[in-house]
Amino acid sequence: MKILHRYVLKEHVGPLTFALTALTSILLLQYIGKHFGELVGKGLPTLVIAEFFGLSVPLTIALTLPMAVLVATLYAFSRLAAENEITALKASGVSLVSVLKPVLWAALGVTLVMVVFNDQVLPRSNHRLATLQRDIAQKKPTFGLREQVINEVSPGKFYLRAGHLDEASNMMREVTIYDMSDPTRRRTIFADSGNMGMSKGMTDLELTLYNGNTQDVPTNNADELQRLYFNVDLIRVRGVGNQFQKTTVDTYKSDREMTVCEMQAAQDRARREHEIARKEFEKTLASLRKAKAKVNKEVLNEDTREPWDVGLGRLYCGAIAALKPKVARAQAPPRASGTQAPIAVAPAQPPDITAQLATVETQRATLEDSVRLMNAYGVEIHKKFALAVACFIFVLLGAPIALRFPRGGVGLTIGVSLFVFALYYVCLIAGESLGKRGLMPAVVSMWMANVIFAMIALVLLAKMGKEGSTARGGDLREMFDSIRGWVRSKVGRKKPIIEPERAAA
Repeated sequence: MKILHRYVLKEHVGPLTFALTALTSILLLQYIGKHFGELVGKGLPTLVIAEFFGLSVPLTIALTLPMAVLVATLYAFSRLAAENEITALKASGVSLVSVLKPVLWAALGVTLVMVVFNDQVLPRSNHRLATLQRDIAQKKPTFGLREQVINEVSPGKFYLRAGHLDEASNMMREVTIYDMSDPTRRRTIFADSGNMGMSKGMTDLELTLYNGNTQDVPTNNADELQRLYFNVDLIRVRGVGNQFQKTTVDTYKSDREMTVCEMQAAQDRARREHEIARKEFEKTLASLRKAKAKVNKEVLNEDTREPWDVGLGRLYCGAIAALKPKVARAQAPPRASGTQAPIAVAPAQPPDITAQLATVETQRATLEDSVRLMNAYGVEIHKKFALAVACFIFVLLGAPIALRFPRGGVGLTIGVSLFVFALYYVCLIAGESLGKRGLMPAVVSMWMANVIFAMIALVLLAKMGKEGSTARGGDLREMFDSIRGWVRSKVGRKKPIIEPERAAA
């Protein structure tokens, strides 16, 4: 590696590290704040909370790494141009292509790493995070009692109110309990005092009540009342503070928890089911037309064609399978030859029109479900590759912008980054929605933002030799002036045409 190449790459390491750390921290705090209510007040172990934070990091990095690459490119090249290092290199006979070449190779390496990261690391962490969230949601919060308030001990079944509560000894006074666990009767318990404690397994609440009475009222007869007085009464409420248990085996995976090859296999399954359902659907429609039955127009007009795709996931999985060592498989034993007994065929029955009309609607629903699955899997497959390739495209876009406006500094970096981030992710989210709804092919909807920014980057790269060569110009004001001039040239007023008579006069 040349000294120049090492120097240019070294200029990117610091900004890349800072931007990746800062952006990841911001988005991670936002994600944790969104799910903060799921963690608080449940008595979760510290290791479980730390695991939740750790599994949230890969999801955040997949979004922030392309942003960090753009920030690092803008800042590094803007600093090189502002300190006249680019001018010195050009005076020494070093072309801008030579300066940009190591950064492009590094961006290509980051893109390949991101492909592997999005395909292998991200789905596994998403699956473990989703499983952990389901386990946390199943754990009930640790029981806590407040005085002068009706506390829901067991949801919909057991309520407790204590007039006074001693937190040191867990002694209660003026206790009222509403027990609605039995649907046939309503029981209310009054006690002068009581004691509260958890069982040995910390799962059940044990109440010891003193000097009170129990009132039972049947739900079918409100006039009947049974009252029982007691000196000491023991009550046990089960499942108040259950222990946290982690799921060890969870086979269910959503599309964001699958690798590319797993989603490709699921998409191929849905495609085969679609072909079978399509043949059965057309066969049933032909039978109904032959019987001159009236079919609902909505069933006929809705489009359930197989979505078009370029086969990027199939090509990727084929390359992965070619790199893996082949494993020998045992062949199935040959079937025994022989004559088979003739199968009796039942006589044909006249078709039931009502049953066939119901069948055709069911087949139409099956076609819609298979198309929906193919669209969802196709969008997620292309999304993994599109986010990875965005790292390379942002380098192509950031370098010429930074060299064109060398005095932009931090303002240029922040302004251009925010604009590009907002526009890119709006296009990404909109494309994801359009692709999953089948309004646009997945390959078009998910690569649309990359293609737009790549075209802009190529235009800027073609004009890269016309940037300012010194630090005197090329600041944000010049960038805004150039944008304003371009807008005026496109939408400005046209010059009035001089009429011949006035010209002669």
